[in-house]
Amino acid sequence: CDHTAGIPDEEIHQHYTELLGQGDAILYGRTTYQLMEYWRTLLENPSEKKSMNDFAAVIDKIPKIVFSRTLKNVEWDSATIAKRDLKDEVLELRKHSGRNILVGSRSLIIQLMNLNLIDELQLCVHPVVVGSGLPLFENIQDRIALKLRTTKVFGCGAVILYYTKNEAN
Repeated sequence: CDHTAGIPDEEIHQHYTELLGQGDAILYGRTTYQLMEYWRTLLENPSEKKSMNDFAAVIDKIPKIVFSRTLKNVEWDSATIAKRDLKDEVLELRKHSGRNILVGSRSLIIQLMNLNLIDELQLCVHPVVVGSGLPLFENIQDRIALKLRTTKVFGCGAVILYYTKNEAN
C-alpha cells in the first residue's frame, strides 16, 4: 500500500477523475489527506498533462471528510474535520448520500471493514514489486469472503479488481 510504487499514467488519472465525479464525499485519514493536498498546487500552477489538471479540478470539488486526532483545522475549502466517529459519520452520510462515499485511506478501510461498512472494494494493482510497505488488510478481525465482480485493465499493465462481499460464505 504505497502511493509512490506505481506512478499513475493518463489513463489511470482519467479513471480516478471519473470515479471522484461519481462520489458525494471522500473520507481521508490525516496522512492521506496531507498527501492529497498536492493537487491544490495544480490549480494555481497547472501541469503540462491535461489528465492531471482534470483530476486536480475534480478532487478540489468533492467534499472531503478528514479523520484525525492531531489536525485541528484544514485549509482546503472542500474539506472538513470529522465531527463524529467513523461509524457514525458513515451512517449519517449514507442517510443523505445518493451516490458513492469513497474512502481514500488505508486505516479507514481497515476500520470500515471491521465495522462491516464497506460495500465494494476497488483494488488497483500496479505491475511493480516493491518488497516493503504497509499491508492493506492488517488487523482485520474476521474473515471476509469476497466476490470478484469485474476487472478493468489499463494499458500500463495496472488492473483494478472490483470486489463485493460474498454473502454466500
